[in-house]
Amino acid sequence: MRSDAQRNRDRIIRAAHETFTERGTAVPISAIARRAGVGAATLYRRFPTRASLVAAVFDDQLTECAAAFDEALADPDPWRGFCSFVETVCAAQVADRGFTNAFLAQHEETDDGRRQWDRAEPDLARLVQRAKEAGRLRGDFDPSDVLVLLLANNGLAAQPPHIAEPASRRLVAYFLQSVEADRTAPLPPTAPLDLDEIRRSFAGLQ
Repeated sequence: MRSDAQRNRDRIIRAAHETFTERGTAVPISAIARRAGVGAATLYRRFPTRASLVAAVFDDQLTECAAAFDEALADPDPWRGFCSFVETVCAAQVADRGFTNAFLAQHEETDDGRRQWDRAEPDLARLVQRAKEAGRLRGDFDPSDVLVLLLANNGLAAQPPHIAEPASRRLVAYFLQSVEADRTAPLPPTAPLDLDEIRRSFAGLQ
């Protein structure tokens, strides 16, 4: 890539990250181009679709999310691994408003993204099963309960950081304490949620 083309790409990525963080990923592409100081045609040459731009902007966070799965599953303490994963992903959600959309959109654009998406659900199920087998996670816990938490936590991302970050930590702490194995009061039925259903829901909001 020529140096001027690389500079344009870097400006677009920086402007998109700032804009997505402030306003979410549904912001008009033209607003990102103006902020980057490039024409819309230049932006579309680099990133032909919104999803490809979102994926590029949040590549580091998506890599961290994949690493969080690996680290959690490698932890010899299944409960600690489960908790660390939940804490890491929820912190990423409130640090960048577009993180959830990035995670849900990434698989459409790249082979790496599709692999990350394909492994997410079975890895989550493994985290849950390991914590149950260790006797630390309540027996009626369902992997979809993590998705419910992510949906709730995502709503905090619109708040200023000084509100969103401590509120998210407190929400996650409540969640983790409530799902420990010694919490035995019966729960209502699980919500009929899976990752594909949530992805389709978010796509409809774009």
